[in-house]
Amino acid sequence: MSHAPQLGNAHRLGIGIGWRPEIAEAVEALPGIDWVEAVAENVCPDHLPDSLVRLRARGVTVVPHGVSLGLGGAGRPDTKRLTDLAERAEALGSPLVTEHIAFVRAGGPLTASPALEAGHLLPVPRTKDALRVLCENVRIAQDCLPVPLAVENIAALINWPDEEMTEGQFLAELVERTGVRLLIDVANLHTNHVNRGEDPATALDQLPVEAIAYVHVAGGIERDGVWHDTHAHPVSEPVLAVLAELRSRVSPPGVLLERDDNFPPPAELSAELTAIRETLRTPGPRPVRGTSVAPESGPSRQDGPAAPTTTTDAARQRLALAQASLLSALVAGTPAPEGFDSRRLGVQSRALGAKRAEVVAKVAPELPRILGGGYRAAFLAYAKSRPMRGGYRRDALDFAEHLLIGDLPEDPAARRELTLWWRDRAGARPPSRAVRIARVARAVLVGR
Repeated sequence: MSHAPQLGNAHRLGIGIGWRPEIAEAVEALPGIDWVEAVAENVCPDHLPDSLVRLRARGVTVVPHGVSLGLGGAGRPDTKRLTDLAERAEALGSPLVTEHIAFVRAGGPLTASPALEAGHLLPVPRTKDALRVLCENVRIAQDCLPVPLAVENIAALINWPDEEMTEGQFLAELVERTGVRLLIDVANLHTNHVNRGEDPATALDQLPVEAIAYVHVAGGIERDGVWHDTHAHPVSEPVLAVLAELRSRVSPPGVLLERDDNFPPPAELSAELTAIRETLRTPGPRPVRGTSVAPESGPSRQDGPAAPTTTTDAARQRLALAQASLLSALVAGTPAPEGFDSRRLGVQSRALGAKRAEVVAKVAPELPRILGGGYRAAFLAYAKSRPMRGGYRRDALDFAEHLLIGDLPEDPAARRELTLWWRDRAGARPPSRAVRIARVARAVLVGR
């Protein structure tokens, strides 16, 4: 029996923009904004930002967009994270919530290995095992949330070897089995076109467009033949072309412009929204332009989706081992798993490190101020073999402690300021010299 949602149930959203604190005033002033999307983890339901309160009072819909559930991970969704997401949906009066088809952590009890955090979204393999696990995780989330859930396709720099489905087939089967709605990111379809040789039009042909809840549009940049979905650059013509391809198949209930960094003046945001509106007014097909490269691994097997099974335990175990092996290679410097392109893994690893440095600088802005121009190099050196294990705020404290253990920074005034910063937040005395020496020795012995 099909569980696919009916088109008539779609909530019409209109044209929106991602709400971020840095552009809150600009978002409020932009004309023609029907709705906004806020990163769920950055919103406290008991103390909503004044800007979101004002937008809601004007009748602007607010949708919480989660980034940390890891629905594509081998483990079942964390109850606390699901509860937090539900609370934000209720506090904001949202018609739906959204998350990603991705994994963000690995290891732990399923693999009897240290738990690892990616700090960003990583692709799940399009295999029967991963699909079974994802479907069960989506059902768990649906049962815990007070409003419908939509899940987003993500951008990828790497291919899993021996994939069994295309992206369109994978998404179609997910919708068929769970009834979940889709958040289609056309920028991510373009990213996968460049990086993985996947045709956006084919993906759109295969996925159930009637299940689309809304669409993301965002900018990126190409470096050394690899497209990086930065959300920090203007929306490119090829991305608008993919949006036009989608529009030729369906009128999406909502379209949202994402911008997460390097925020432009309000006039530029307004111009990008205008370009999106103009693209949506033209329903005819528009050719997708842009250079694609061949996937870095061999051609995938496309035998079609597998039938659902009654238990996912064995599939979870296999997926857990595969994801832990990949994530360990990306964040802990272990050897690349068999079948992966080592060059692309290097690109992904550096991208994760850069993202980690950027977010730590945002959650702990005192660190780049104290360290000055040396912050980025110092953090990347620290992160190269020290996986994140407890979130970004914990990461900031661990980074500061790492520097202090090494008697860094060299400037006494900066080191004193860093010591005070660390002590105020860690609630402990800085490690003594003897303790620092012991920790350095232990780190060397365990290969950290």
